[in-house]
Amino acid sequence: MGSQFDTDFEVAAEELRDRLLAVRRELHEVVEIGLDLPRTQQILLRELEGLGLEIATGSSLSSVTAVLRGGRPGPVVLLRGDMDGLPITEATGLPFASTSGAMHACGHDLHMAGVLGAVRLLVDRREELPGTVVFMFQPGEEGQAGGRIMIEEGVLDAAGERPVAAYAIHVDSATPRGQLVTREGAMMASASALRLTLHGTGGHAAFPQLGIDPVPVAAQLILAVQTFAARRLPATDQAVISITRLSSDSEASNVLAATVSLEANIRTLSTATLDTVREQLPALLAGIAEANGCRLDAEFIASYPVTYNDPAETREVLAVLDELVGVERVTRLEAPSMASEDFSYVLQEVPGVLVFVGAAPDSGPMPLHSERAVFDDAVLPLQASVLAELAWRRLARG
Repeated sequence: MGSQFDTDFEVAAEELRDRLLAVRRELHEVVEIGLDLPRTQQILLRELEGLGLEIATGSSLSSVTAVLRGGRPGPVVLLRGDMDGLPITEATGLPFASTSGAMHACGHDLHMAGVLGAVRLLVDRREELPGTVVFMFQPGEEGQAGGRIMIEEGVLDAAGERPVAAYAIHVDSATPRGQLVTREGAMMASASALRLTLHGTGGHAAFPQLGIDPVPVAAQLILAVQTFAARRLPATDQAVISITRLSSDSEASNVLAATVSLEANIRTLSTATLDTVREQLPALLAGIAEANGCRLDAEFIASYPVTYNDPAETREVLAVLDELVGVERVTRLEAPSMASEDFSYVLQEVPGVLVFVGAAPDSGPMPLHSERAVFDDAVLPLQASVLAELAWRRLARG
């Protein structure tokens, strides 16, 4: 598969290596969480200054949108990099480790640096660029739906017309360095929650027969949740349901609780399965509560949708990746990940693809969201060149 233009992004990205490593490590040290990331935003604005981009910042979050208009006519493509960290105290021992009690334990510092690299690669070829690229720097990926908020604030219309495709790269500290991973269709799961409040009567711990103790009933609810997916959902449509919070209102060892609060985290790969969980699980749990003399309040909270890679776009992306790095370094994922991503909001509106790139360090793989997660930032030139190439090839296709 040949390119309409000789881009040489890989060579140019290597020349940016020192700059990309420096900005990534600066971003790692000043990590912020949530939707309000003023220091992170200022670093991005500094790096984008003087490049001839149309730059806008968010009104209800610290987002940055930059539009690069090429010298040749063509469509619009979007590249996304998320900005926020996690409320984790870092324990990596890195010389540039965060000391603020927050940490880039999901690699978003590399995501920003990789997109900044793609910006520079494409700016340097602006006159030949066959269209427009929107660079979306997004806060609040870790549970605050920053992608949805940016869409509401108009990021998909920043160039005056909707993108024909959108791409993002996510690093993975447990995948061998430089390995590129993606798949057609569902790439990552939806994420939802079910908040439960179980009401008994409370009472004296010495006389449980005089009241209704909700604690053993809560244990029954937990067991019912654990078996729900195995008995109510088809084995061919995977779901993961986990109880993640459990507490009662009792503060003394001789007092029976009057209420118990629980929360279930729900991961599904299809709307049909999510609908089944939403309708049947609360009803099942309410029945168990009622049978034991308790009352159950249930609140369903929908969060991120399924991250869905457009099949046609994914086939094109895989062809480009095979050409760029060789088929042995491109993995066609057999099954989706049960983690979630709010790039899913963009992919609901625009056909596109999320790709994972391995960034496991020489010391060995480490799971994301760990206080000891270390990412090999030697992959940054690869990230930048792949993002730039994907945008260029899609624009050239028209």
